[in-house]
Amino acid sequence: MAQGTGSINSDYKDWEWSDDAGERARLLQSPSVETLPKSAESPGNGPGATSALGAVFIVVNAALGAGLLNFPAAFSMAGGVAAGVTLQMCMLIFIIGGLVILAYCSQASNERTYQEVVWAVCGKVPGVLCEVAIAVYTFGTCIAFLIIIGDQEDKIIAALVKEPEEAGSGHWYTDRKFTISITAFLLILPLSIPKEIGFQKYASSLSVIGTWYVTAVIIIKYIWPDKELVPVEIPTSPSTWTAVFNAMPTICFGFQCHMSSVPVFNSMKQPEVKTWGAVVTVAMVIALFVYTGTGVCGFLTFGAGVDQDVLMSYPSNDIPVALARAFIILCVLTSYPILHFCGRAVLEGLWLRYTGVTVEEDVVRERRRRLLQTISWFLLTLLLALFIPDIGKVISVIGGLAACFIFVFPGLCLIQAKLSEIQETRALSWWAQVSYGVFMVTLGAFIFGQTTANAIFLDLTA
Repeated sequence: MAQGTGSINSDYKDWEWSDDAGERARLLQSPSVETLPKSAESPGNGPGATSALGAVFIVVNAALGAGLLNFPAAFSMAGGVAAGVTLQMCMLIFIIGGLVILAYCSQASNERTYQEVVWAVCGKVPGVLCEVAIAVYTFGTCIAFLIIIGDQEDKIIAALVKEPEEAGSGHWYTDRKFTISITAFLLILPLSIPKEIGFQKYASSLSVIGTWYVTAVIIIKYIWPDKELVPVEIPTSPSTWTAVFNAMPTICFGFQCHMSSVPVFNSMKQPEVKTWGAVVTVAMVIALFVYTGTGVCGFLTFGAGVDQDVLMSYPSNDIPVALARAFIILCVLTSYPILHFCGRAVLEGLWLRYTGVTVEEDVVRERRRRLLQTISWFLLTLLLALFIPDIGKVISVIGGLAACFIFVFPGLCLIQAKLSEIQETRALSWWAQVSYGVFMVTLGAFIFGQTTANAIFLDLTA
């Protein structure tokens, strides 16, 4: 991961204007491994080349992903269409607010990545917690991706071997654990070892198209349903008042693009907070329509019987759905190395910071360490994915962590930024912004605590 420029990855310009996977890699690059002052870096520190429309596209692509498969189940948990849509709309206000806060704090601190902003504005302890949270979040997401691969391969194999009810039950080579393992070893591990991941940009662009195709298929299947697709029951209200909170992890996981927002903001031609507010509002509204379309149509198609992965609810022999499964597999095959790369970069930054070794001095050991980190990460995620067949359990945990990136850290940044202002008198707007920051931190902590406690409770009672 070492480069002559003194940062973990290559020069910032390699990532800053990209609307593909590379953008998502640079966003998590550790800030602590830089040996050059910011003023000595590339001229990319000035205004970038990304237009407002281009920024909208990047943010939408960063938000949309395989997480949409869980939205119909989230609507079921929330208690129906009305509850699910209302919950999304309420959370969207704070999601957009968090994105604007991060841009404001990035401009005030002159930092260019998510964790750099947290370090600069909030200090060492929140900065370390942020980097650890990023590592755990990316690790959990990699587990979810492997589970998704297993889900989709089960259905595809079931169609091929004419066993729609119990995919892969007849032969060892169709067993779920074998198919996930062979796919992971042959395709994911080789893509995860390289130092850079820019070569994946074309496959990643195709995977973005795939997520839009999946949404279109789910909507079309609701409008023109197959005769055998009859919903079991369609709830119209939550079973309990606390049930609606169970949908929050999925919404947070789906809309979490905050870690990529800081570099995208700084790559704009006019990196102004007001312009950025319009950009993220448009982007989140687009993402809202996609997720709502998937959630509503998938939920109404299957009702309370919808699977945690909505594609698992469709018949194995449905050709358009089979193509959607192939697209999702492609999506996660290219996304796993990206998320692993990001988590590995954060761990590498933490290691180099606390050992006091510069990138240039650590080139030889970096290669060995990168190989050890990659293999360890890969084997642990694979092992957990083999024994956690339900994607909902993983999303309930990492969705709670996503709430920290959406609410807690931006809220802390806003509070610290306002407290650092030197003012003789505190205007009403100052108190309003501090109160808003406190509310965001409280809300994020509640979502994280509630979803984590609920996930642990369900595991203990299962």
